[in-house]
Amino acid sequence: MGVLRQPVSLQVQLARKWIKAASRIVGFTGAGISTESGVSDFRSPNGVWARNRTVYFQEFINNEEDRIEAWRQKVESWPEMRDAKPNSGHMALVELYLADKLSAMITQNIERLHQRSGIPSEIVFELHGTTTEAMCLTCGDRIDMKEAVARVEGGEKAPLCRKCGGLLKPATVSFGQPMPERVVLAAQQAAESCDLFLAVGSSLVVQPAASLPVIAKNAGAKLIIVNREETPVDSAADLVLHGEIGDILPVMAGMTSAG
Repeated sequence: MGVLRQPVSLQVQLARKWIKAASRIVGFTGAGISTESGVSDFRSPNGVWARNRTVYFQEFINNEEDRIEAWRQKVESWPEMRDAKPNSGHMALVELYLADKLSAMITQNIERLHQRSGIPSEIVFELHGTTTEAMCLTCGDRIDMKEAVARVEGGEKAPLCRKCGGLLKPATVSFGQPMPERVVLAAQQAAESCDLFLAVGSSLVVQPAASLPVIAKNAGAKLIIVNREETPVDSAADLVLHGEIGDILPVMAGMTSAG
């Protein structure tokens, strides 16, 4: 079935019907759900990439100046990530989990608002890692980002692992850095086995993440996309809703009246 274009109220009612009938929903979120919590996105004219020079993975590994710049950016952005709170869009997904409908929560986001909202870590697949921890690139040891930021602010411009002396890096996936293979595989398997795939707040242009809605659709699931702007995957969706995620998702999840 092609994408449906109807008044938003009718679209939401149809989405509620499909959600009620589903038993294995996979949620998929991008930056759009977290901007409503005050977290800057990456692609907008005032986003993270517009304000900062991108430090590629190999640059981080090979050049101390680049490591210092990467950590400077992390320290600057940390308060925003640390202080962000789950919004009504996040809580709508929690409602689906509590209703025993949400089988997996795949996210491109790095601030762990899904876990903070109440979704168990075991079913949250972080495709791009997390900014709440730093990881040693040699031994794999992890420390809380609060500790890492305090060390940078205390004078360690590019901190090293205190266990093995290896390079300490924010536990996010940088440009040029391999995606976490186990997480990507688990996300693909979740997409293949769901009966409804709910893509929320993602531009759906970054691969391999952008392929997941199509994988679900090809495996027989219904595909609903909720986003402020059009995406390249809209034409494959069963239903597309444009608008504020924090307004639309709670109604879809049955938390508020469809009106």
